[in-house]
This record gives sequence, C-alpha cells and structure tokens, in this order.
Amino acid sequence: MAAAGVSLFPGTSSPLFRREPPSSVGKLKSCRIPSMAPRFATSVDRVPATAISAEKESPAAEVKQEKGSGAVEKEKRWEEEKEEKQRRSGWKDYLEQSKELIEPDGGPPRWFSPLECGSRLDNSPLLLFLPGIDGVGLGLILHHQKLGRIFDIWCLHIPVADRTPFIDLLKIVERTVRSENQRSPNRPIYLVGESLGGCLALAVAARNPDIDLVLILANPATSFSRSQLQLLTPLLEALPGPLPRGLPIILSLTAGDPLRMVLDNVVKGLPLQNTARELMEDFTTFSSSLPVLADILPKETLLWKLKMLKSASAYAHSRLYAIKAQTLILCSGNDQLLPNQQEGERLLQLLPKCELRKFDGRGHFLLLQEGSIDLVTIIKSTSYYRRGKYHDYASDFILPTPDEAKKVIESYSLINVVTSPVMFSTLEDGTIVKGLAGIPSEGPVLFVGYHMLLGLELVPLVTRIYMERNILVRGMAHPMMFMRRKNGKLPDISSYDTFRLMGAVPVAATNLFKLFSSKSHVLLYPGGMREALHRKGEEYKLFWPEQSEFVRMAARFGAKIVPFAAVGEDDLGQVVIDYDDLVKIPYFRSEIESLTKESMQLRTDTGGEVANQQVYMPGILPKVPGRFYYYFGKPFETEGRKQELRDREKSQELYLQVKSEVERCIAYLKEKRESDPYRSIVSRLLYQATHGSASEVPTFEI
Repeated sequence: MAAAGVSLFPGTSSPLFRREPPSSVGKLKSCRIPSMAPRFATSVDRVPATAISAEKESPAAEVKQEKGSGAVEKEKRWEEEKEEKQRRSGWKDYLEQSKELIEPDGGPPRWFSPLECGSRLDNSPLLLFLPGIDGVGLGLILHHQKLGRIFDIWCLHIPVADRTPFIDLLKIVERTVRSENQRSPNRPIYLVGESLGGCLALAVAARNPDIDLVLILANPATSFSRSQLQLLTPLLEALPGPLPRGLPIILSLTAGDPLRMVLDNVVKGLPLQNTARELMEDFTTFSSSLPVLADILPKETLLWKLKMLKSASAYAHSRLYAIKAQTLILCSGNDQLLPNQQEGERLLQLLPKCELRKFDGRGHFLLLQEGSIDLVTIIKSTSYYRRGKYHDYASDFILPTPDEAKKVIESYSLINVVTSPVMFSTLEDGTIVKGLAGIPSEGPVLFVGYHMLLGLELVPLVTRIYMERNILVRGMAHPMMFMRRKNGKLPDISSYDTFRLMGAVPVAATNLFKLFSSKSHVLLYPGGMREALHRKGEEYKLFWPEQSEFVRMAARFGAKIVPFAAVGEDDLGQVVIDYDDLVKIPYFRSEIESLTKESMQLRTDTGGEVANQQVYMPGILPKVPGRFYYYFGKPFETEGRKQELRDREKSQELYLQVKSEVERCIAYLKEKRESDPYRSIVSRLLYQATHGSASEVPTFEI
C-alpha cells in the first residue's frame, strides 16, 4: 500500500499497538506487535502474525481440527456464544479501546487493522472504514470478527487534536484507494462510512468514477444542512471555557428509550428484573464513560468536526451526479440528529446503482448500538459481497452462520406452526419413509417439483432440509427477487433479503452450471411463475415446458434428479378471483400489464402456457388451516449417462419420466392425506395440548 502522504502510527508506542514510521513514501513496512497487544495491528498490507496465531488458538480453530458431528455442534455453540457476547459489548468495548487510541501523540490521520480481523477468505476485497464525527475508527467494533473473515479491513483513525481539513482527508483516502486499485485492479474496494465518513466515501467515489468501489453508508451526513446539528455550532461558540461533555450532548439525543426497551422485553416475555439490570448496566457504563467521551470530543474538537461536517456535506452533495459506484445506504428510523429516512430516499433516486435499507427504531449510531444490525448479514442478504467485477452467485456466496440461519427460521416460524409440515422420502431400495433420510447427502443434487400457489411450500421445504439434514438448498428464483426498478410497483427488493441470504440465485443456465460445478443441492421449479400464480381449479396441475430444460445439464455433472411433490395449498385457501377475472376490468388489466412489463420476462422463446407469466395477486378466501405434505421420490441417476443424454430423444424421455414421477407423488399425497386424523389445525392443537406443545404431531400410516 502507498503511504498516502502520511506516516503510520509515528512517535509513541501503546499497549494496543506499536507505532513506527514507514521507511519511505512507498510500500509500508509491517510493524511488530507487542505480545500484550490483543486488538490492533499497524500493518495494513499483510495479516499480522500475532493475529494468525490468535486465530489458531481460538475455540473455532480447535473445532476445525476435530472430527464428527460433535465438532460441528461445538462450533455452532461457540459461534452463537461469541456473537451474543459481541452484541452485549458494544459501547463498553468501544469506550475501553478508545482510551488508548485517543492518547495525544501529535500524529496525523492513519490506518490501523484490528487483530480480530486476522483470518479471512482467499482473495478477500479491501474494506476501508471511514469513521463518523468521533474519528476514533472503532465504529465497526461489533462487526470486526465477522467482517474480518471475508474482508481485509483497514480503519481510519483521526486523532483528537488533529485539524486536517476535509479536502486533505479526502486526498488521504483517495491516494490509498488509487494505490490499492493499482495493486489489485480486478478486486473491488469497499468504503464503509458513517455520518461524516459517508460524505467522505461519496466524495472519493465522485472523484474516482473509473475505480471499482462499493459504498456502504450508515446514516450519511449529506443532509447536514437540514439537521439539528448545525444549531450546535453557534451554541458551542457562545459558551465560555472548555466543555467537558461535548459528545454526551449529542449522545443524549440518540440514547435509547428506556420505556420502549421495557415494553419490548415484556412483549418478548423477558423478566422485568432482567430489563432493570440491563438498564442499570447501561446507565453505569454511560456514567463511567463521560470522561472518555469528553476526551474524544472536547469543545474545540467538536467545533472543528461540526464545521468539517458542514463542508463535507456540501462537497459530497454537489458531486452526487458524478457517482457511479454501487451503493448501499443504511438509514435509521429514529435518528434525532439527521433526517436520514428522507435523505435515504433522495439518494436512492439520485444515485444510479443504489439500494436502501431502513431500520425503524434505530438511533444515529446504527453500527454501534447494543443488539445492533449485523453488517455482514446485510452485505450477504443484499448480494453486495463480491471479489471480482461482478457478484458471482456461486463463488461469492458465503454460507449463513448458525445464528443467521436460526434468525431466518424463527422469522418464518408462524407458517411452520400453522401448516405443521410432514415430509416423506424414498430410500434407494424404493421404501417410503417418514422424514428426509432418502435425500442424497452428497451433491450435486437437483430437486424438481411442483410450485404451490404463491410459493407457499418454499419456507417449510428449505428450512426443514436445513434443520434435519444440515443441507442448504440453493433455490433457482425469478430475477425480480434480485433487481427491480426504483419507481416500480413490485414489492421492495428488501422483501427477498432472507431468500438471498439462504442461497437463492437468479434462474439462469450459467448459474445452474456453477451450482452443479460446486456440487450444490439445487431447487428448480420448471413451472415457475405460471404455476405459483395459477388460476381457479388449477391446483396441483403442472405447467412445465414441452422440451427438456435441465436433464442434459444434470447429466453433464452426474447430478441426481429428485422429483418431489408438495400438497396442502387448497387446505389454506381457495382462489376466488384469478387472472381471468381481473383482466376483464380495465384498471386491473392495466396494472397487470404494468407489473408484467416491470418484471424480467423469462422463456420468451417458449410456447404454451408456461410462457404465460403475468404478474398479479389472486384473490384468496382463507380456510381453517390444514396441513402441508411433502414427498420426495426416488432419485433419478444421471452419473455415467452424459453421452447417452446428449441425444434429444433420450433426454426428453428422462424429462417426461421426472414429470410423471412428480405427478405420481402429488396423487399419492392427495390420497393419503385423507386418512390423516390431524390434517386440521384444530386436531393438531388438541393433540399438542395433551402431549405438550413441542411434541411431534402424528400423521397417516405409510
């Protein structure tokens, strides 16, 4: 990396990092880290050896060397405990570690790399964190460990007494960006900025439109001219003498609402004494931290930062037209300092490659609040993680952590409770068994089946396979889940974040090829949207293309094709208004045409009903909930049949066999469910009332 016109950690040493000047303005030397330095490394162009050692000695590293399912469970528990500890530490860790970083040393702004970010994926992109008004550089402290697994992280530290103007800060970051881009031109550079740092990231992007940058902005301060912060400057100038509590004035506006916290915990069923203890801990931490906060932003520094914030906002605002970078804006819904919800919507319209995520109830310090958002999860959910020019849905995909998967499953717990899904599979000898024992463990595997109305079967199917078999099914999904027009009428793309987090990919031959190459378990619905938005009386009717679409690709990789059926949509509701009804009304016909044009059209070169993929919402009359049933048939083997299935007639023959097997599985379930004494939710609730709420509800005999 280039020195970017400043020296790294010159002058003094500290228990947290060793500071020494670079030998020249060229490549920076790696600095030795004292054995008592657990947090920060001064080297930003190679992973410090102490960080690697720490990683090897961690519980996670020990687990990786063990064998068997016990090791997997141990790793899951360790991950969950570690992430829970991170959620609790927040402000406390920030303040503790800030004590060392804010010691006066006369040094200029500089980069540092947290040691807990020491072990990462190969070819990880560089992430530069640009701090907010505090300037410490620890705004990502809750996210260091998870970010460090997939990024090379450098954090910008601006000393308390430093008075570098915004333009010079911009040049420091800009030189670093240009230097690293020259060294790795095929990798993106991530700029994560909060508040002031958001303005800095936008300014760098505006001045370097030809460099591949990804901006992630948390409450960017481009709306400073419309905020309450600008009122602080004349107030501070009018106050005589030093101001020992500069930052607390700001923090008092963004502190959490204790009453709301109590009510939230009551709703969650948590004991009130726990809430009281947490509030007391927060109060104690906040009270004891006042001297540290005052040292971070004394009166003179706070005045300087506010004036810099004004110039930074104006500079970035005037150059938004030049920004071409991929941008993700994170906005708090309860920010008392900046009008970020409105600003986020404005930036969404002005920036060409921009997405917006809103977080209701969050304050200004979005990345640092207790129980805060998980930045890595957001990056993964939005498909913003990439190591090349474009996001590759196979090579750039990162498996959800146990904690991420748990949260996704919990968010859809209602549909699992209401439908009480029952699953059957077929063993190699043809025996039908309850459960998923018949599903192949080793990929590549292609699940091919029937798409229920509105895709209602998806959540129970994917979550049950994940929970019972520890297999993540990669669903081939409609492109509308991955891109949409900014002013369109389709559901906001954020509605599909959990699907992308759990591995959904746009349906395309190239993506199927890549998933098979990585030996994945893939889910494909040949009927697509036509099946998921079927008309009245079309329950359980397949709308597949006439010609084979997946057989030869599966044979190329020797993938097992598993036909499956899903039955139960007619036990949840009945379609009473469908496309044929709506299209007769001019207003609805116009709306359907508009939505259909807005969504990317598939199979435009295919004839028949499968090409008839109008986008609309059918009218559904709810029923007393019944039950979902799944049946996975015996897998079709394609291993060793690559040459044979290149023949169109042979591949078409296998294709029709798979389709016929799906229809047979549907017929089997429709017949057998008639003898299920617990098909109705009423009977299931009565059973659980007498046998315990966690008991498994029986079903029909096989």
